Amino acid sequence: MPELSVALCQINTVVGDLDGNSSKVIDYLVEAERLGCDLAVFPELTITGYPPEDLLLKPGFVRENVEALERVAKATADLKTVGVVGFVDPSPIGVFDAAAVIAKGWTVDVYHKQRLPNYSVFDEKRYFRAGTGEPILFKLAGVIVGLAICEDVWVADGPVPGEAKSGAQLIAVLNSSPYYDGRLAERQLMLAERAATNSCTIAYVNQVGGQDELIFDGGSMVCGPAGELVASSSTFAEEITAVRLHFPEPTGIGNYVQIDDAGKRSKPARPAGFGTTLVHLEPENITTEETRPPDLAAMYAALVMGTRDYVEKNGFSEVVIGLSGGIDSSLVATIAVDALGPDRVHGVSMPSRYSSRGSVDDAKELAQNLGIDLQEVPIEEVHRAFSASLAGVLGVPGVGRLSGLTDENLQSRIRGVILMAISNAKGWLVLTTGNKSEMAVGYSTLYGDSAGGFAVIKDVLKTTVFKMSEWRNDQAEKPVIPEAVILKPPSAELREDQRDDQSLPPYEVLDPILKAYIEDDMTAEELVYLGFDPGLISRVVSLVDRAEYKRRQMPPGVRVTTKAFGKDRRMPITVKPNRWGP
Repeated sequence: MPELSVALCQINTVVGDLDGNSSKVIDYLVEAERLGCDLAVFPELTITGYPPEDLLLKPGFVRENVEALERVAKATADLKTVGVVGFVDPSPIGVFDAAAVIAKGWTVDVYHKQRLPNYSVFDEKRYFRAGTGEPILFKLAGVIVGLAICEDVWVADGPVPGEAKSGAQLIAVLNSSPYYDGRLAERQLMLAERAATNSCTIAYVNQVGGQDELIFDGGSMVCGPAGELVASSSTFAEEITAVRLHFPEPTGIGNYVQIDDAGKRSKPARPAGFGTTLVHLEPENITTEETRPPDLAAMYAALVMGTRDYVEKNGFSEVVIGLSGGIDSSLVATIAVDALGPDRVHGVSMPSRYSSRGSVDDAKELAQNLGIDLQEVPIEEVHRAFSASLAGVLGVPGVGRLSGLTDENLQSRIRGVILMAISNAKGWLVLTTGNKSEMAVGYSTLYGDSAGGFAVIKDVLKTTVFKMSEWRNDQAEKPVIPEAVILKPPSAELREDQRDDQSLPPYEVLDPILKAYIEDDMTAEELVYLGFDPGLISRVVSLVDRAEYKRRQMPPGVRVTTKAFGKDRRMPITVKPNRWGP
């Protein structure tokens, strides 16, 4: 009975870092060899990082990616382990999202991705040609292995059934599948169905790490031919998982590449009637579904990883956050500390005449709990100077000060100027603190609280912000976020006795509407049909649509839902008002 040991090489790559990515692949190949693995499978587009986007339009980048793959292939000259590595394969008709089988110092064969996703955050038809042709199979340690890349396995009539019919006992799938809440369970369900339907074993290797707005959560796994979960890797961590699999002898000779000890290859003719049988498995490193983190834990881990990778991959050493004593800035600061450590996170309190003593004290208590430094920069004097300078221009010289929304936004913009000045002087990245609910309805100030480099919780609804804060407190010996922060009514504190619910519906009412309208793409008419108040729906939809021009100017942030603002949701700024209203 043939035995095949497979290494699931779940690595964190950096887009464009051809040297760094290829060096990491070599390190993992060496480790797979040390673990006694016959086969090491890496994520999709390992060499370039994913998604490389318009770097693919640069011929020099594509050429150097091939050169990097060649260096990796040469590094296998003295290894017994065979690697399957993602890269970009150029041709006279375009470039392909490809997987290279490398062994004994050279590239044995290349598979081209056949199904190109062009929805949600994916734009692969903009860059790649779709692969065609017969399945590419190879035989290793007596086991016939087929290949697929990400979307190929998601499509029921994709290449997997053909490979299984051609004799593939194991199908290695290279993936760069982004995280959103609940995605891991969807993957496992799909893979179980695909493996059971085709009576084959599937080794699914997913990328891990943050890339701009996208988070790749890893969670690589092996599913057996009955759909059972055989082994799985951790989520949100680089990891190599070794899995030993036992297979029966093939019942015929398939059309495959034979990889022998000399690194040679041959393709025997394919006979008719090649059969498949169930595979007996001996799993290692099994993680059962019961041990997986709850949704809030996974979402929090995604926010931590996304923040850490954005900061570090973009060359920033430290971050600065405006701490108002509110729930949003408190959660962002906590995430930042968990991502970077307290020595790399700095808080700035910027009280005005409207800041309550409680909020100022809450910010200090939070900073103490997190172990971060907190500087206080009162804005009252600057606020008065700005008001006096603008009073004549705006036609209120007798009053000498502004009022209303203009005055509220001015305070927010003063705080933005202070944070950006600190960023300029120190080289620290400003983390903004706006949540998805606020960004959806435009409850934010351009060049004020929206000013910064990275929006940590831009895809987290306000009600989830509260739940996540409570969850994070439960993970510590004592609460990190002061209880007063969680209990007090949300307020921007830009005027006397201000509360968010004076300008917006209560968040427990607003958030379900936002989820349905934004993430589920329901129209206002459909929401009314479901029983929502027509006047409320008309108001919320109008706020969301009118705020699109603001969102276009917001910094990037972590995507944790099925549809985030940014590259995931692309709505026109100029559109007929209430066209889709009740």
